[in-house]
Amino acid sequence: MGGRSGTAERESDVRAEPEPVVKALHPENGRGVLRTETLLVLALSLGASAVASLISFIGSLTKPGGLKDQAATLNGSHAPGRPWLDLAWQLFGIGTALVPVLLVAHLLTREGVPGLRALGFDRTRPGWDLARGALVAAGIGSAGLAFYLVARSSGANLTVVPEALPDVWWKFPVLILSAVQNAVVEEIIVLAYLLRRLGQLGWSPLAALLASSGLRGSYHLYQGIGGFIGNMVMGVVFVLAYRRWGRVGPLVVAHALLDIVAFGGYALLAGKVGWLPTP
Repeated sequence: MGGRSGTAERESDVRAEPEPVVKALHPENGRGVLRTETLLVLALSLGASAVASLISFIGSLTKPGGLKDQAATLNGSHAPGRPWLDLAWQLFGIGTALVPVLLVAHLLTREGVPGLRALGFDRTRPGWDLARGALVAAGIGSAGLAFYLVARSSGANLTVVPEALPDVWWKFPVLILSAVQNAVVEEIIVLAYLLRRLGQLGWSPLAALLASSGLRGSYHLYQGIGGFIGNMVMGVVFVLAYRRWGRVGPLVVAHALLDIVAFGGYALLAGKVGWLPTP
């Protein structure tokens, strides 16, 4: 009898071992888990970019000369004079930058929702997404260019160089891939995912809007004050559109189109038109 009782107690203890894990995932501790998850996702992606951008901006401010006399290059060569190695580095950078998006998809699936489809990033409404994305891009693009030119001429912005790639066959395909990568990473993480998590953490709609748009502006601070303000305003517009439509797809399209035009347009027009600033 005594032996059986001791065995039963030991078996009970073994079964009880996983209990701390279950307790850690209990709804009472859910906010802490989500808060940690959100911070880690940002630390691996755009949160880290924001810190790097701030350091870069401080460096620009403390460098002799005005901001407009300095340049911020967005797409540069990683191996000058070695096009195939350069291409490998370009594709590697684009691919690894998308890993946090895959992490977000994984985390959403573990939450019990259909991954990125829960954010409205899927192929269920391609025409709808493309049409609205094109309209948003058209409205923001012209205003954004005008704001950049004014900010730079006032000395509040660096000269932005959208591309400085060598004239090789893969130049424009890489620029397009880079634009799409930027759009997917930023809109999935700083817009759709962040708003979802902040809402689950109990943030008010206004506080979540300010956090999302403020983060967007902060990781563009390397471009100067103009880059910070312009992208923060863009963030406000994107948050309002996302909440209205319930889909991030159109905003990914809009962002991709904006960057494709910026990158490709600069490659075609730099040094050929007087209104476009160059270093």
